[in-house]
Amino acid sequence: MTVASLGPPVHARAPGKVNLYLGVGAVGDDGYHQVATVYQAVSLYEDVRVWRADDFSVSFSGPIDCSGLPTDERNIAIRAARLIAEAAGVDGGARIEIEKNVPIAGGMGGGSADAAATLVACDALWECRLSRERMHELAARLGADVPFALAGGTAIGLGRGDELSPVLTRGRFDWVLVLPRGELSTPAVYRELDAHRERHAGELGPLQERPTVSTELLQALRAGDPALLSEHLANDLQAPAIHLSDELAEVLELGERSGALAGLVSGSGPTVAFLAEDRESAIDLQIALSAAQLRAVRVSAPVHGARVVPAA
Repeated sequence: MTVASLGPPVHARAPGKVNLYLGVGAVGDDGYHQVATVYQAVSLYEDVRVWRADDFSVSFSGPIDCSGLPTDERNIAIRAARLIAEAAGVDGGARIEIEKNVPIAGGMGGGSADAAATLVACDALWECRLSRERMHELAARLGADVPFALAGGTAIGLGRGDELSPVLTRGRFDWVLVLPRGELSTPAVYRELDAHRERHAGELGPLQERPTVSTELLQALRAGDPALLSEHLANDLQAPAIHLSDELAEVLELGERSGALAGLVSGSGPTVAFLAEDRESAIDLQIALSAAQLRAVRVSAPVHGARVVPAA
């Protein structure tokens, strides 16, 4: 049984993300694909609170149905807390409470945000003061998207997505997210991509082992130009995600018909992200999508990565 110590919790917050670009290379001998992606952190956050305790536990609140999430050692937040404890030689545990706002298995890195926020919160709770490099190393052990949830902003991710380089981004980008009713398994989407490529090998030609990010997309980010950026959004996982969940095609068509500059499936889906020209256009788009009985959320980007929220 977990017994929390007296005293206030440490509160940390980490953002969800959209993938502005996701190029997937051929599958390697290790069974993993090399990717080139551009992450952008958006203002839809996971809030994590941690208390000192005798052992490790996790619970959930918020608008997301978490009934299917494990609360034992399989949970990524518990794994993150244990990593910090082991790295810093902490004797004790943590009670973790997560307010979930980012969809589960939605292609927005919600679990990665939970892990990143837990790393930061536990580092502060136990006064570990681990270096930025050490925190990044621990984050990479938890999953490919966790280092970005720790860093935030806009970044290129190479390798499995965890080799990060920050991208100079000017101004603000306005997005409307259509949050999914269901989930898509990331491994299932990758398997469907491999099957599609195998079926159409003659038409597609040889695949890049290591995909790259276009200079035009990076120029659009540097210029802070959403219209230019909209011309270079792309995701190799979009077609297989649509094949597994055909309603995604209808959502994409509706959003673009309703005024979005462009739309794309985020990551492995099924969240769909629509880029708007500005804040006012995003409000209009959110209203139109909500009127179609879709769960549409307006967010801005880029935002900071995981950090402690000061006590009020």
